[in-house]
Amino acid sequence: MTDDIKTTAEAVEAAALPRLREVHANPDHPVPDEGALPAGMQGPPERKSPARWAYERLIVYIQNFEKQLDGEHEVAMGFTGGDAGVIRIEGMGYFDPDLVTFYGSDPSGAQTQLIQHVTQLNVMLRALPKHIDQPEANRIGFQLARELETDIDENATG
Repeated sequence: MTDDIKTTAEAVEAAALPRLREVHANPDHPVPDEGALPAGMQGPPERKSPARWAYERLIVYIQNFEKQLDGEHEVAMGFTGGDAGVIRIEGMGYFDPDLVTFYGSDPSGAQTQLIQHVTQLNVMLRALPKHIDQPEANRIGFQLARELETDIDENATG
């Protein structure tokens, strides 16, 4: 049996690839699948700002959280270290090089936007009941992932 011989460049590239690992007490607990990461996160890392890296990885976690929800619940975020409370996630973005922003509504329905520096980013994902006037729960994580794929496709062809 022969071992694969790697060049220094291949070894450095492999070491820089995003890695994902989670261990849970319940072995059946859903975890993000490294093979299911958006295409832009699977290959060699491109030059991305800390804000873009945080944005992309948050999408993966939000999407995995949503996979665990029933049709009556949506993802919301609780913010640690302050009185921001909980917001229903209705949008998310980043502003290079180091800001991430969340758009949504608070439990009273008030429009909310939170802007955080990546070094201060601490969020807790929560399940909230969907609005009673909505036929289906909103799945923002899957919408964000589709947009991320579109962005990658446009950058590759444009």
